[in-house]
Amino acid sequence: RDPLWSRGLGDVYKRQGFQEFDRVLGGGIVPGSVVLIAGEPGIGKSTLLLETAGNIARSYRNANGTVLYISGEESQAQVRLRATRINAVEPNLLLAATTDLATALGLIERYKPTLAIVDSAQTIISQDVDGISGGSTQVREVASALIDTAKTLDVPVLLVGHVTKDGSIAGPRTLEHLVDVVCQFEGDSATALRLLRAVKNRFGPTDEIGCFDMSGEGIEEVSDPSGLFLSSNGDAGSTPVEGTCVTFTLDGHRSLPIEVQALVTDSVLPTPRRAVNGVDNSRIAMLTAVLYRHGKLNLLGNDLYVSTIAGGIAKEPGCDLSIVAALASAAKHAPIARTTCAIGEISLTGQVRPVPRLEYRLREAARLGFTTAVTPVLRKRVSVAGLNIIQVDSLRDALESLGLAGR
Repeated sequence: RDPLWSRGLGDVYKRQGFQEFDRVLGGGIVPGSVVLIAGEPGIGKSTLLLETAGNIARSYRNANGTVLYISGEESQAQVRLRATRINAVEPNLLLAATTDLATALGLIERYKPTLAIVDSAQTIISQDVDGISGGSTQVREVASALIDTAKTLDVPVLLVGHVTKDGSIAGPRTLEHLVDVVCQFEGDSATALRLLRAVKNRFGPTDEIGCFDMSGEGIEEVSDPSGLFLSSNGDAGSTPVEGTCVTFTLDGHRSLPIEVQALVTDSVLPTPRRAVNGVDNSRIAMLTAVLYRHGKLNLLGNDLYVSTIAGGIAKEPGCDLSIVAALASAAKHAPIARTTCAIGEISLTGQVRPVPRLEYRLREAARLGFTTAVTPVLRKRVSVAGLNIIQVDSLRDALESLGLAGR
């Protein structure tokens, strides 16, 4: 690797079980770089970084390295309480509570830590410029000063950023231009799943995501998220259940299995109900019409309920075939084998169209124990060991291969 990585923290993350963070950053943190972590309030930004600080401090305990955590939102007692709860207290983890920029810079210059964390950019105030805390002028000045100190002392800085109501990072757009890496920490407050996504990265790719699980003891990485998005009875040897079908979506370079569940009931309302979760409502209306016209299965007068597992998102066009298969399975009371997955986009003409990086998805399916995959016609020959690939050209052929064809 480049000499800059000789003092990087990528190896530390790997040894301490934070490979997911390492994956998103492109291999680790480059000395002197500034990484901006943004996310909704309460999503777990401070917990993630405090646990990261504890891991790094634990690794550098015998190397006379220190980690500095500066909080402008909480007192030292509050930060220490959280550190104790998540088992991040270390002798060389230094905690400071201040909102003054000069004090924060002085601490970094004095201790020259292995890693510095500032929580957050919107709470630190510079006495040299006018403006309220979190204002454009203050945020720009704080970011510029921290970046200059990080480059001068060769100290990597993790900087927490707030977001506005529409989800964009608070403060001037200049903030995102100044820092080296911008990461979004995302998740649904109703679930424990958290995703770390790189939006900008001067040292690596921006098409990787990291999966984390939020719990009362802190944040744990999820190196294999397949179990999150599949139901508990999703093992290959379990009894199949009607109204379910598994597909594989792409998020960056990572292929994620998503289980789509459907429930079809007789409607007693003048207008049948359509309730969805994790899928596009307008897409369900279109697929229902295509299923009626080209699949010879009439669900227009039924109440339809379609959902995914554990907050998974199945809004990619490649999930169309699995949604239709789940609906047909629920309507005909015919379960689909647990070892079968369906991947493909469905057009208004009833054609099953190819999806990007299909071979990558199929290899992931075979790794997770799937033995059969219903896919569009492949443009080139693909052979995946242990996986029977059934290529279909139309919706009618796909339903027949799954044993779900209507009359």
